[in-house]
Amino acid sequence: MTCRLTARVSYCLLLMAWPTPVLAADALTVVSYGGQYTVSQTKAQYEPFTAKTGIAIQSVDYNGGLAELIAQVRSGAVNWDVVDVEQQDLERGCADGLFEKVDTAALPPGKDGAPAQADFLPGALQPCGVGSVVWSNVIAFNQTAFPKATPRTLEDFFDLKAYPGKRGLPKRPNALLEWALMADGVPAKDVYATLSTPDGLDRAFAKLDTIKDQAVFWETGAQMIQLLADGEVAISAAYNGRVQGAIGDDHKPLAMIWDRQIWNADYYAIVAGTKKRESAKAFVAFATGTEPLAAQTRYLTYGPVRRSAQALIDSSIATSLPTAPGNFKNALAFDAKWWMDHGDAINERYAAWLSQ
Repeated sequence: MTCRLTARVSYCLLLMAWPTPVLAADALTVVSYGGQYTVSQTKAQYEPFTAKTGIAIQSVDYNGGLAELIAQVRSGAVNWDVVDVEQQDLERGCADGLFEKVDTAALPPGKDGAPAQADFLPGALQPCGVGSVVWSNVIAFNQTAFPKATPRTLEDFFDLKAYPGKRGLPKRPNALLEWALMADGVPAKDVYATLSTPDGLDRAFAKLDTIKDQAVFWETGAQMIQLLADGEVAISAAYNGRVQGAIGDDHKPLAMIWDRQIWNADYYAIVAGTKKRESAKAFVAFATGTEPLAAQTRYLTYGPVRRSAQALIDSSIATSLPTAPGNFKNALAFDAKWWMDHGDAINERYAAWLSQ
């Protein structure tokens, strides 16, 4: 391999130091969510990392959450090394000492030479985690429900007169309250500050009241897609990966509205107490590099967290990703910490609103 003489040369030397092959007992255990998501990681990250370093990857699936991780770390019997976590769990796990701190200086620069700190999207580098993929909450609609004018903006989702039809809403308020405020005229930069006030929260619920009598509530991504595909709802809050899969794989007549998408990220975090800390650090640095992140988009429509990766993505794929410039221009970053601080009270109010 070729290593440029930079402050990150130690990372290059680290990768060159491991012998090939290694014993199965020395394999690095990486934990993720299974399915097509883990397939994408295996093809774009696990297998190339093993080919480069000789370090085998043992892939383990889980359902998210921190319960099993807490048990391992508290007991000192740690057998996971790297875990893919959502931002909410990363925040909690970092505060509770479940993850190692990240040394951002050890991350390689982008393919274009940009330092990692400048190459990663804002918020993708956290104290205990390095971002890997961007997925988004979007608005999706069934094209057959709108044979003439099609909805194009967030405001159209709330416009029952111009775009009649049932609305699909999740049974949890995350992202939905943010959309309600933005559709009511609150700038994206002020959304969380506004939601933090009693008047702002009332305003968000008042906006949701305007579509409640046309709402059909869903619990899972699979249920959301079924409602859209069957025409039971005309337009719905949705997850971009689910919708793109229904379009590309199942040929459903669905489309997405990227206007003010609310994006979130998944992160790689190193488990506190792992006996393979250096191998884990090398894996995270490799897996979140420009080329592996770009390669991952061949297998699922999540966007890369590095700006330099966008230029390496095939043009036939790029426009369907959350991070495509045209899709990302007015996106709102989901604030997991805000939801950690306010979620219990808001979830309680949302549950009461659902039952009214």
